[in-house]
Amino acid sequence: MRHNKTVNHLGRQASHRKALMANMAVSLILHKRISTTLAKAKALRTYVEPIITKSKDDSTHSRRMVFAYLKNKEAVTELFREVAPKIAERPGGYCRILKTGFRQGDGAETCFIELVDFDTEYTQNGGAAKKGAAKGRTRRAGGAKKTATATENATPAAETPVAEAAAVEAVAAEVE
Repeated sequence: MRHNKTVNHLGRQASHRKALMANMAVSLILHKRISTTLAKAKALRTYVEPIITKSKDDSTHSRRMVFAYLKNKEAVTELFREVAPKIAERPGGYCRILKTGFRQGDGAETCFIELVDFDTEYTQNGGAAKKGAAKGRTRRAGGAKKTATATENATPAAETPVAEAAAVEAVAAEVE
């Protein structure tokens, strides 16, 4: 039974686990997306979300509090300059976990953990562009088939051998 066990110890001592979470949080802030196991990603999410919430208030005290967790000046600077303005209106849920399958060696479940506002696939602008580009032909049976007209069957002028030879000569003349 798991009574009163809220922290996943990840098979590590407290100091090792603290260092692991700090290093993973720094990597997540700097790279915006990292690949890890599902257990570590879930533990990292509970570690990094309060840190991101503290970064909304850009004061000396909050910077020192965040630095106490991360222990990396570049990550603290990135967090307060780049990440905090983007997530200012978001009330929580700064990280997203995407499962990617199982690891070859030990069968551990792997995933990506990423900052939500920094992924263009799922944001409003990037998602709309991808959806429009991915829309293609559907596989439906039946329906009326169009009869080909003589103009559709005729080859365009650019595809005839004479036109291709003329185009090649024009390019060669431009090069010289």
